Amino acid sequence: MDLHHLRIFVEVYRQKSFSKASEKLYLSQPTVSEHIKSLEFELGCSLFDRLGRSIIPTKEAEILFPRALSVLEQVERLKEEITTAQDEVKGQLTIGASTIPGTYILPLIAAKFKKKYPQVSFEILIEDSRKITDMVLNHELIMGVVGAVMEPEKLNYVPFIEDELILVATDRIINKETMPPSELRSIPFVIREPGSGTRNTMERFLKTKDLPIEDLNIVATLGSTDSVKQALKASLGASILSKYAVEDELKSGVLKEIKLQGFKMKRHFSIITHKKRTLPNPYNTFYEFLISYSPESQKHPAKD
Repeated sequence: MDLHHLRIFVEVYRQKSFSKASEKLYLSQPTVSEHIKSLEFELGCSLFDRLGRSIIPTKEAEILFPRALSVLEQVERLKEEITTAQDEVKGQLTIGASTIPGTYILPLIAAKFKKKYPQVSFEILIEDSRKITDMVLNHELIMGVVGAVMEPEKLNYVPFIEDELILVATDRIINKETMPPSELRSIPFVIREPGSGTRNTMERFLKTKDLPIEDLNIVATLGSTDSVKQALKASLGASILSKYAVEDELKSGVLKEIKLQGFKMKRHFSIITHKKRTLPNPYNTFYEFLISYSPESQKHPAKD
């Protein structure tokens, strides 16, 4: 099977468009179409249903796509092994991450990894947990780090660091040190958008206390942790956020933690990879580095 056919097929599948694939590949659209026709003839099946200007992958294309990726990655690994020493780790790693690990955890780990493997460079793509999960599902990312388990049937989830969600506000909003969870109903609340791992985890824990999110007095729904923090500093309301995200604000006293009596909200950030995809060598090396990473605060995590 022609590897050039497979490379073009993979790009057409990703783009769901012959014209967009041709732009990415710097080929003419007729050339791209001809390669796909040749591959379809070789396989004896149709790979895309043409509906006007749009195309939809067939069942056969769904089967071929992960296998084509695997073949192409094996070829690339073979080239690397022939031209470089097997223990050499280099090149760009693109890691997807939800807001908390992407902003407050991964940059430190990436810096330590780069000291060990100086020929590596990093791109950390930050989106909400739903988006990162979808990108790994669709093979747009090889690896991600998220705070919510969303697709356990199709993705591997390996916990690697513990987080705690806490209630934070200014004294103007909550002028006490502790409170029962039931009192959350009476407080103006600022929350993250749907798809956020922090929001999903918060909702799951609150339901155990018979506190559906609809019962909260939500005054704002915001699209980033930083925007939530700015709203809290302006005393718009209270929120439940990762302890990592508000570490500096708690130390400076700009925000304070209000303990919820008899209630802890703990989660693990997980490394996610596709069950049908083999990690290329540099990613596998970083994966092992993440698994072994254990900052002082995580060596003896409290039990739920």
